[in-house]
Amino acid sequence: MTSPVEAVSVAAGPVEAVGQALDFTEDFTRELPCEDGIPLENLWHRLQINLLDDCVHQLWRGRTDFYAGGNMFVYYSLQQVQRQDYKGPDFFVVKDVDGSYVRPCWVAWREGGRLPDVIVELLSPSTRSVDLGAKKALYEQVFRTREYFCYGPDPTQGGEPELLGWVLGRDGYEALVADERGWLWSRVFGAWVGEWEGEYHGARSRWLRLYDAEGRLIPTEAEAERRRAEAAEARAAALEAELARVQALLSSQPEKPSQP
Repeated sequence: MTSPVEAVSVAAGPVEAVGQALDFTEDFTRELPCEDGIPLENLWHRLQINLLDDCVHQLWRGRTDFYAGGNMFVYYSLQQVQRQDYKGPDFFVVKDVDGSYVRPCWVAWREGGRLPDVIVELLSPSTRSVDLGAKKALYEQVFRTREYFCYGPDPTQGGEPELLGWVLGRDGYEALVADERGWLWSRVFGAWVGEWEGEYHGARSRWLRLYDAEGRLIPTEAEAERRRAEAAEARAAALEAELARVQALLSSQPEKPSQP
């Protein structure tokens, strides 16, 4: 089947064809669907994506040279669009791009051909075979995604989650080996990827999170703000205690007799 770009070039010279192809592609891109209308499987699934996004933005706080997206389509070729083969990772990160604005979907030919450096898929009984089969092959062979992680199934539904990961080597994906904590090291993040049990947005469960090289949990924005507030309160309390100590010391000193 002739691609849209090839169809334009048939009736035009080389320079004119390039201009027409770019115009066509831009119009074509604006019409791309950005969602399939299928909701996420459950609350845990949605919160886990938000949690990963939250943690990555805290890990690289203040930086705008990356883009993190979740539950959105990734377009990598016009042929893919012609087949209506719409795919979107649960969560992904692209480095060395302008992350200062939101995209409704990721369109590689608008981003200098850049595709995800890291992808995370949340496993479930209904998606496991695809996540570990066709999607893994796509990310390995077409996207050339440097690191791929899978986590699940949903522990709130009685599942026993497992964490799997691969790094792209010369001959394809190579399985990452977990440490004694069950964590996997991510070179892309410069951080550990590991499980954490606790409460996020009012939901207590087991979650996938990031830890720094020393094993310290990367906080969410709310956790970081709470830590800053607690630190400020501790400093204020220490200052108040020091002031009270000095006042008590001064009041205990005998008054000097007045000079005649």
